[in-house]
Amino acid sequence: MTALPISYFAERADSFVEALRRYIAVESPSTDKAAVNRMGAVVAEELQALGAGVEIASQTETGDHVVGRLGGGAGKPIVIMSHLDTVHDVGAVRANPIRVENGKLFGPGAIDMKGSVVMVLAALRALSENAKLPARPVIALFTSDEEIGSNSSRALIEKLGGEAGLVLCMEPALPDGSLKTWRKGIGGYDISIRGRSTHAGADHENGVNAIVEMAHQVLALQRLTDYAKGTTVNVGVIRGGTRSNVVPDECLIEVDLRVMTPADAEAVCRAIESLKPVNGRAALTLSGGMNRPPMPRTELIASTFARAQRIAADLGLTIGEGGTGGGSDANFVAPLGVPVLDGLGPLGNGAHSEREHVFIKSLPERTALLAGILSEWALSL
Repeated sequence: MTALPISYFAERADSFVEALRRYIAVESPSTDKAAVNRMGAVVAEELQALGAGVEIASQTETGDHVVGRLGGGAGKPIVIMSHLDTVHDVGAVRANPIRVENGKLFGPGAIDMKGSVVMVLAALRALSENAKLPARPVIALFTSDEEIGSNSSRALIEKLGGEAGLVLCMEPALPDGSLKTWRKGIGGYDISIRGRSTHAGADHENGVNAIVEMAHQVLALQRLTDYAKGTTVNVGVIRGGTRSNVVPDECLIEVDLRVMTPADAEAVCRAIESLKPVNGRAALTLSGGMNRPPMPRTELIASTFARAQRIAADLGLTIGEGGTGGGSDANFVAPLGVPVLDGLGPLGNGAHSEREHVFIKSLPERTALLAGILSEWALSL
């Protein structure tokens, strides 16, 4: 094995901390195009310093996507996927200041996923400086809108991912360091009921209570949850009515659904789209569908993980596998029949909260794993 050892990266631990501090300080909420572009400019500059060819995929509403290309030679490329955006508004750093405490580096976006951005650039730098870049293209993709559904980046993800020999998704690891070999698919619906408004005391019988009708629909939706299959349907938002003495003529809900397989996705979506009013005088309308397709643990994903596990073992690392009900951009790639690994990012906790942090020790270890996969995998792709 010719991979760089963990010690190579551990000796440079201070540089990981310094880089992560800088990246967290460039706050980049998904909905702030200018802010995300500032983070993108930082990444583009670092890629150029590595000798990468850099392309900017300009967007009109979201931040721009950054594509870095290194290496060369024949064969399908290895694609590394990260995202520039975070869920935290500009100014969140005041509630969660950038600091190091007990081996943890705190700050907005530390684990999701500024820490991964540090890792990707560090791995590529190390491979470049030690003449260990794969003899095939490596594409580092940094998108701007993962936290808000990846609507502007999905086509680019599917294009690059579909042409790849291997896709590495840099979402954070599971709490024990395991990689993610399955993810649930994610969908959502907006459902509205239109009834008839009347006086609750003087004309109650002639009203059509939209909230009552929606209550029937909420219970029908709840019955679609099947824990044995891993299917969940959650009514997370409900709005309706104006005053207690008025029969409400409108009610709206927002529904989240999670499923394990494409077949389950089709069945649940069909059931939701078949909902009918219980009260024939009410009208029901809905919109929505699946956003991220499921990433089931296929034989291809299982064999891809087993290979990565062997590379980790050669580095002295023990990694397991698991899954999650949360989605990532790997969900878009998995249906394309491409080998994909997810959860390659660092370890930490508190994602999306004021307690968000990275375990500093995990940064060099996970970077060694990423670099090892890049250098060793390419030998036989």
